[in-house]
Amino acid sequence: MPQLTAFIRAALVFAILAASPVPLAAQGTFSPVITVNESSITGYEIEQRTLMLRALNAPGNHATLAREQLIDDRLRLQAARDAGIRPNEDDVIDGMSEFAGRANLTREEFVSALAQRGIAEQTFRDFVLAGVAWRELVRQRFAGRASVSEDEIDRALATRGSGSNIRVLLSEIIMPMPPGSEDEVQARAARISQITSQSEFSAEARRYSATASRGNGGRLPWRDLTELPPVLQPLIIGLRPGEVTQPLTIPNAVALFQLREIEETGFSAPEIAAVEYAAYYMPGGRSPETLAQARVLASKVDRCDDLYGIAQGQPAEVLERGSLPPGDIPTDIAIELSKLDPGEVSTALTRANGQTLVFLMLCGRTNKIDENLDREQFTLGLRNQRIARLADGYLAQLRADARIVER
Repeated sequence: MPQLTAFIRAALVFAILAASPVPLAAQGTFSPVITVNESSITGYEIEQRTLMLRALNAPGNHATLAREQLIDDRLRLQAARDAGIRPNEDDVIDGMSEFAGRANLTREEFVSALAQRGIAEQTFRDFVLAGVAWRELVRQRFAGRASVSEDEIDRALATRGSGSNIRVLLSEIIMPMPPGSEDEVQARAARISQITSQSEFSAEARRYSATASRGNGGRLPWRDLTELPPVLQPLIIGLRPGEVTQPLTIPNAVALFQLREIEETGFSAPEIAAVEYAAYYMPGGRSPETLAQARVLASKVDRCDDLYGIAQGQPAEVLERGSLPPGDIPTDIAIELSKLDPGEVSTALTRANGQTLVFLMLCGRTNKIDENLDREQFTLGLRNQRIARLADGYLAQLRADARIVER
């Protein structure tokens, strides 16, 4: 079973290569659209950043986010220059390689993939330059103010696990994407991602979704944010109620999630160390016959061990069982497992271009043990949180003091 890093690589390359390059506007593209103090942002830069955010499946409205990011980047670069910070070419190249490496790509592969969407290498370079300069400025400005006392560490450890927690109410659509239907399904997913009405999203779920929740309009029960796959958590937390994630490409399908409600509770769910699950692979895909067999099978098994008897006498590869950290589980598998309790089953997924049905069962979850917590790592986490808060406050101050003119 592919690891998450392999999935991210495949998903990112697919997202970048799947669509045709978008042509730039013929006139006025290089005219200033926003002025930040004495620095101009052109329509071309906004268009390029929008394309890059879309290629990376960033949550939210890409055009709006592009403008906000570019304003912040100008402020970051201006503040860094005022402090005498000017990253050299090696710093920028290293930063580009580090960013590409998050998708298990080399810098050259990442730049080439972006180019297929009409995104210039300079756009990627400018994005990284602002980040590298800001990181160095923050380190110089705030590292000495982020010390954490032993008493603070002890108090934080003592209250660990009793703080607030976030839980979310979601609706889902997971649309199969058989070979030859990619363009049609992707176009439909792009249209659905713009929906802000819960009733409209539910109607689309009843019509197109392949999950068990389709009969309920895709509506899912309350879930702790920590129970969602790691790749999905930042996408959900960036939404407002009614908004929908950008399409998330998974094997043989596309997934979308709408945030219906979000709330902060007084209980912090324990962090999950590993998820144990079993996958029994059934030939026939989502054909009526195979789905009927899966329903019969679900009525016969109560726990993962029962699947060994079902798979007896068949090739070893028809049954896969493992226990993995949440971040190592393929995203489509992780999404389905997040909706299950131990002993429950999902038949929403396929493999082999839709020819094989995945009979997926959750065996159990293992929570992390606080006694094994590394004090040094915990201290570093507290320092980084403090630095991040100081940096956010400083950027907000720069924005408040800046002269920003939008045309």
